[in-house]
Amino acid sequence: MEKMIITAAVTGGVTSRRDNPNLPITPDEIANEVYECWKAGASIAHIHARENDGTPSQRVDLYQEIVEKVRERCDVIINLTTTGWGQKGVEADRWNHLVSRPEMATFTPGSMNRKDSVMINSPAFVRRLAEKINEYKIKPEIEIFDFGMIDQALKLAKSGLLQEPLHFQFVLGVPGGIPANAKNFLHLKESIPSNSTWSIAAVGKGQLPMNLLGIIQGGHIRTGLEDNVYFKYGELAKNNVQLVERLAQYAADLNREIATPKEARRILGIGDDS
Repeated sequence: MEKMIITAAVTGGVTSRRDNPNLPITPDEIANEVYECWKAGASIAHIHARENDGTPSQRVDLYQEIVEKVRERCDVIINLTTTGWGQKGVEADRWNHLVSRPEMATFTPGSMNRKDSVMINSPAFVRRLAEKINEYKIKPEIEIFDFGMIDQALKLAKSGLLQEPLHFQFVLGVPGGIPANAKNFLHLKESIPSNSTWSIAAVGKGQLPMNLLGIIQGGHIRTGLEDNVYFKYGELAKNNVQLVERLAQYAADLNREIATPKEARRILGIGDDS
């Protein structure tokens, strides 16, 4: 099997310190957490910005500060969010921070409900976001929260707005989205082009089982406090590093080598290392 990429989703836009007091929020906290996850084996850091009070932020200067602090510490691949769960503001706020030139950015090709919030990605917005990602020469991580989003992504690729080979991030277990089970995962895996790469994430109790499926099925995996605040039943995770270290150990036990950031760039076709 190809070497496995671990993504650390360290903060997110929904998890709060009420859920886990160890959630990193400030730029220094996020950068330090990313650095420790990188040392533990993560080659991609998926990043959301927060204001000091913990509320999700779309401020460009805040993202730039985080990106600079991470780059000072390590060579991890930076993957910035463009997701808008329940956030208000103009659409451009969702992509303005891409001026900080991350190597990757999330790209969700459709809309969905989540409990009492909604993530709105209209067809017009999705096309504009694709154009902006292409303008900055960023690798899109195509987030799949619902089965129909794969078809939307393939239509965008056919029109030339997404460049193959595509990289998919399956996100299972989100209320209103795809339930986290093996049957649904296999359907997702079998529904994308054969030359695509893929990673799997799941929220809450589905995180670890889906990560293990990703390891044994030859794909890539995502973990972190964005998706799950527990290490095991009833025990909060000490930090994101604890979650990354566990997966690195499982990968070693299952004979999956872990990709360095340089190797991950080659696998994903990013930059000079591709």
